[in-house]
Amino acid sequence: MISEELKHMYYQALIDKKSEYEGIFYVGVKTTGVFCRPTCPAKKPKFENCEFYGTAKEALLASFRPCQRCRPLSHPNYVSELVQKLVNAIEENPEHRWTEGDLRNISVDASTARRQFKKRFGMTFVEYARARRMGLALKQIRRGNSVIDAQLSAGYESGSGFRDAFSRIMGAAPARLEDQQVLKASWIDTPLGPMMAIASEEELILLEFVDRRGLEREVERLRSRTRSAVIPGRTPVISSVEQELERYFAGELTEFKTPVKLLGSPFQKMVWEQLRNIPPGQVTSYADIAAKIGKPTAYRAVAQANGANQLALVIPCHRVINLNGNLGGYGGGLSRKQWLLEHERNNLTEEVPL
Repeated sequence: MISEELKHMYYQALIDKKSEYEGIFYVGVKTTGVFCRPTCPAKKPKFENCEFYGTAKEALLASFRPCQRCRPLSHPNYVSELVQKLVNAIEENPEHRWTEGDLRNISVDASTARRQFKKRFGMTFVEYARARRMGLALKQIRRGNSVIDAQLSAGYESGSGFRDAFSRIMGAAPARLEDQQVLKASWIDTPLGPMMAIASEEELILLEFVDRRGLEREVERLRSRTRSAVIPGRTPVISSVEQELERYFAGELTEFKTPVKLLGSPFQKMVWEQLRNIPPGQVTSYADIAAKIGKPTAYRAVAQANGANQLALVIPCHRVINLNGNLGGYGGGLSRKQWLLEHERNNLTEEVPL
């Protein structure tokens, strides 16, 4: 999360059009729904209408679309015709899931598109398209709008673009939600970046950082297993975990008490329960967990179960490292994993009394 002091510094750089800040931050403008580079020639927004991001992907996930004047997804002073062609194609149909066949239909080589997008702004074309789709849904989750308000404010003349994007990611067209089991999703800001929580009235089902790779697929699997649609909103469970997260990051909580629903195989659930037994401030290995559940040769399956965890922090998969002491993987990113481990070692080794 960007500090207030840094936000003011970035805003002054935006006002002064300081070129040395190119690539350091992007600014999302709430009133227009676009995000820009620091040197954008457009009229400058008020500070309260700005949101600042370290990467273009973060801006996309927050639902902002690239500015057509400063073209933030292109290298300064150079606009790749291929990149711009594909960005425009996505903006014409943001909810579409792109395949190699789609690229061939518009005479674009998939490997070339992947390489140029990766070179220009650090993510592939598919990752960009996915982030744009997720941004449409996360925008409404973040605002907590009603479905009807969300449809009207989505930025499409007909509203069909939002309906399609919402349906593809969250499971049902807004007009049909009343006939299905419904889960609520909410945006939770944390010091390590925003998270998305999905819950019923009684149990927390998903808690992930919104920039986690594969989050869209996780939501799809969740709604398929529960036969539910997901809409913006809050439940008592989401309020509970939000309060616990606040205490966790303040160094005041070592164990989450919010009720959870585990969606997995019996083996996965056994691994996840074992993860919850790892004390904060300590780490273990996949091999150690395999031994504790009575399956010492199943350390690879333990690693897969660890990666399939959908309740970040609540089920502390970040406390599992490689046997050689290396951090290993983490769906939320290794920098977050390192931060969490240090935070727990420094602040959470002893429970703070209520």
